[in-house]
Amino acid sequence: MAEITAALVKDLREKTGVGMMDCKKALGETNGDLEAAIDWLRAKGLSKAAKKADRAAAEGIVAIAIAADHGTVIELNSETDFVARNADFQKAAGAFARLALQTSDHQSLLDSVHEGQKVSEAVTNLIATIGENITLRRSAKLNVENGVIAAYVHSKVDGADHLGRIAVLVGLESTGDKDKLEAFGKKIAMHIASANPLALNETDIDAERVEREKTVLLDQIKEDPKAAGKPQQVLDKMLEGRMRKFFEESVLVKQTFIMNPDQTIEAAVKDAEKEVGAPIKIKGFVRFGVGEGVEKRTDDFAAEVAAMTGKS
Repeated sequence: MAEITAALVKDLREKTGVGMMDCKKALGETNGDLEAAIDWLRAKGLSKAAKKADRAAAEGIVAIAIAADHGTVIELNSETDFVARNADFQKAAGAFARLALQTSDHQSLLDSVHEGQKVSEAVTNLIATIGENITLRRSAKLNVENGVIAAYVHSKVDGADHLGRIAVLVGLESTGDKDKLEAFGKKIAMHIASANPLALNETDIDAERVEREKTVLLDQIKEDPKAAGKPQQVLDKMLEGRMRKFFEESVLVKQTFIMNPDQTIEAAVKDAEKEVGAPIKIKGFVRFGVGEGVEKRTDDFAAEVAAMTGKS
């Protein structure tokens, strides 16, 4: 019986993107023959997919697709970043983003047809082939009537401008010069990727989120020694000032432009109007970051492999 080392398990995982436990089992079944283990994993079929569906998929990739007047962004998640580098995984992410251009919402994307099967079934097949839990977690669409959809992708996949770790779409309405408008839009998209605003305008922020912020700030004010003994109208002014700061940090048009700290996004738009030759309206934006809101695994990869193979 050949020795199944941590290095061998790691090698098989990197070649296939399959989970470590399955890699170890495949090597055991094939007496440590790497190529035979690859074939063994390929022959597993769909039987493993359901068992992986309860595992956290917090890594992965985001993908964008843009047509003439609309764009889409999707997030395809996996358990590890190894799978995010898998060519089949990346190809699927790009295909799903392009399909989303033709759909109305996320459910219709899952129900649409990809290579002769529903997208939801294609994801299940990816689980079986790659060997990790994979989920097409979310998608969004943005359109304009007269203007451009600008985009920015951060931490791009080599050779694939539409794939990365953070993706932003910005819709700009304007009758001005389209090339200049798109160039400005990309700068706004880069800003959004970095600053991560909650909303375009104050009124777009969820009322519950605003009330929660007020509650937190009120508690802070009560704990502030400077507020002790102050009349209610003074406390109200303190809350007003802190809420103003919250909106300045959270609302896109009020944020300080990362390209020019001397102006807000709102002011930058006014300057850009002179360049493009017409008024500009930011219709909306979408920002997806891989794994946002998903609990990520913190285990040490090397330690996990060593533990499985009995090596330290």
